[in-house]
Amino acid sequence: MPREYSRSDRFATQIQRVLATLIQTELKDPRLSSPSILDVQVSKDLAYARVYFSVLNPEDAVDCMAALESASGFLQREIGKALKARITPRLSFVYDDTDIRGRQLSDLIDSALASDKDKAGH
Repeated sequence: MPREYSRSDRFATQIQRVLATLIQTELKDPRLSSPSILDVQVSKDLAYARVYFSVLNPEDAVDCMAALESASGFLQREIGKALKARITPRLSFVYDDTDIRGRQLSDLIDSALASDKDKAGH
């Protein structure tokens, strides 16, 4: 019976869980504006992990990215301890604004539909 998830996918899920907890409880950097960890992608050799995050206020993204990058060594070490892993991947952080762009597109579509209804009603 084939496995449903590869080893790197399972490891990525564990990293995501641990990372979310660590950021919330252990990091005290004022530049952090409660980022949400959306996804983690780990390379096949488990050497690198790309962490996708989002923030509520897009203007805080650059400061939040800087804070996460400066704490990446600490976070990598703590992930290794929590998962009891011999090798922990080097973390790189990527700001993901797809949810914000999606909301903007949805608002644009709603306003276009409302405008069409107004024109049809007159």
